[in-house]
Amino acid sequence: MTATIGVQVAYAAPGVEALVELRLPAGATVADAVAHSAFVAIHGLDPAAIAFAIFGQRAAADTPLADGDRIEVTRPLPADPKHARRERARARPLPKPAPRRKTRAGPV
Repeated sequence: MTATIGVQVAYAAPGVEALVELRLPAGATVADAVAHSAFVAIHGLDPAAIAFAIFGQRAAADTPLADGDRIEVTRPLPADPKHARRERARARPLPKPAPRRKTRAGPV
Protein backbone atom coordinates (compact mmCIF):
# COMPACT_ATOMS: atom_id res chain seq x y z
CA MET A 1 0.00 0.00 0.00
CA THR A 2 1.37 3.47 -0.89
CA ALA A 3 1.69 6.18 1.74
CA THR A 4 -0.81 9.03 1.55
CA ILE A 5 -1.10 12.45 3.13
CA GLY A 6 -4.18 14.40 4.11
CA VAL A 7 -4.41 18.04 3.04
CA GLN A 8 -7.04 20.76 2.79
CA VAL A 9 -7.47 23.14 -0.13
CA ALA A 10 -9.29 26.40 0.54
CA TYR A 11 -10.58 29.22 -1.67
CA ALA A 12 -12.48 32.36 -0.68
CA ALA A 13 -13.95 35.23 -2.68
CA PRO A 14 -16.89 37.57 -2.11
CA GLY A 15 -19.85 35.25 -1.61
CA VAL A 16 -17.73 32.08 -1.96
CA GLU A 17 -16.11 29.95 0.71
CA ALA A 18 -14.86 26.58 -0.43
CA LEU A 19 -12.87 23.97 1.49
CA VAL A 20 -12.11 20.42 0.41
CA GLU A 21 -10.16 17.71 2.19
CA LEU A 22 -8.06 15.42 0.03
CA ARG A 23 -5.93 12.29 0.38
CA LEU A 24 -2.96 12.45 -1.96
CA PRO A 25 0.07 10.22 -2.50
CA ALA A 26 3.15 11.16 -0.47
CA GLY A 27 5.34 13.54 -2.46
CA ALA A 28 2.36 15.44 -3.92
CA THR A 29 2.82 19.14 -4.66
CA VAL A 30 0.67 22.23 -4.27
CA ALA A 31 -0.23 22.02 -7.98
CA ASP A 32 -1.38 18.41 -7.53
CA ALA A 33 -3.65 19.36 -4.63
CA VAL A 34 -5.17 22.32 -6.49
CA ALA A 35 -5.75 20.18 -9.57
CA HIS A 36 -7.52 17.50 -7.51
CA SER A 37 -9.68 20.12 -5.78
CA ALA A 38 -11.04 21.30 -9.18
CA PHE A 39 -11.44 24.86 -7.81
CA VAL A 40 -9.99 26.38 -10.99
CA ALA A 41 -12.73 24.83 -13.13
CA ILE A 42 -15.57 25.12 -10.60
CA HIS A 43 -15.01 28.80 -9.82
CA GLY A 44 -13.78 29.87 -13.27
CA LEU A 45 -10.37 31.01 -12.02
CA ASP A 46 -7.63 32.18 -14.36
CA PRO A 47 -4.70 29.82 -13.71
CA ALA A 48 -2.23 32.56 -14.64
CA ALA A 49 -3.70 34.98 -12.07
CA ILE A 50 -3.92 32.78 -8.98
CA ALA A 51 -1.21 32.15 -6.41
CA PHE A 52 -0.87 29.72 -3.52
CA ALA A 53 -0.07 29.74 0.17
CA ILE A 54 0.40 27.06 2.82
CA PHE A 55 -0.97 28.25 6.16
CA GLY A 56 -0.73 31.86 4.92
CA GLN A 57 2.88 31.63 3.71
CA ARG A 58 3.42 32.04 -0.04
CA ALA A 59 4.22 28.80 -1.81
CA ALA A 60 5.17 27.84 -5.35
CA ALA A 61 3.16 25.32 -7.34
CA ASP A 62 5.99 22.78 -7.12
CA THR A 63 6.26 22.95 -3.31
CA PRO A 64 6.00 19.44 -1.80
CA LEU A 65 3.22 18.94 0.73
CA ALA A 66 3.27 17.44 4.20
CA ASP A 67 0.48 15.64 6.00
CA GLY A 68 -1.99 18.16 7.46
CA ASP A 69 -1.06 21.11 5.20
CA ARG A 70 -3.73 23.67 4.32
CA ILE A 71 -3.30 25.12 0.83
CA GLU A 72 -4.97 28.46 0.14
CA VAL A 73 -5.73 29.45 -3.44
CA THR A 74 -5.31 33.23 -3.56
CA ARG A 75 -6.49 35.68 -6.17
CA PRO A 76 -5.10 39.10 -7.12
CA LEU A 77 -6.28 42.14 -5.22
CA PRO A 78 -9.09 44.01 -6.99
CA ALA A 79 -7.27 47.34 -6.47
CA ASP A 80 -3.85 48.56 -5.45
CA PRO A 81 -4.15 49.37 -1.71
CA LYS A 82 -1.85 52.42 -1.94
CA HIS A 83 -3.76 53.87 -4.86
CA ALA A 84 -7.14 53.27 -3.18
CA ARG A 85 -5.96 55.00 0.01
CA ARG A 86 -4.70 58.01 -1.95
CA GLU A 87 -8.03 58.29 -3.75
CA ARG A 88 -9.97 58.16 -0.45
CA ALA A 89 -7.69 60.80 1.06
CA ARG A 90 -8.06 63.01 -2.03
CA ALA A 91 -11.87 62.79 -1.80
CA ARG A 92 -11.97 63.90 1.86
CA PRO A 93 -11.99 67.62 2.61
CA LEU A 94 -8.99 68.89 4.52
CA PRO A 95 -9.67 69.65 8.19
CA LYS A 96 -9.65 73.31 9.18
CA PRO A 97 -6.59 74.31 11.13
CA ALA A 98 -7.06 75.16 14.81
CA PRO A 99 -7.21 78.89 15.56
CA ARG A 100 -3.87 80.36 16.51
CA ARG A 101 -3.48 81.85 19.95
CA LYS A 102 -1.82 85.19 20.22
CA THR A 103 1.18 85.15 22.47
CA ARG A 104 3.08 88.04 23.94
CA ALA A 105 6.74 88.22 23.51
CA GLY A 106 8.24 88.62 26.95
CA PRO A 107 11.69 89.66 28.01
CA VAL A 108 14.41 87.30 27.00
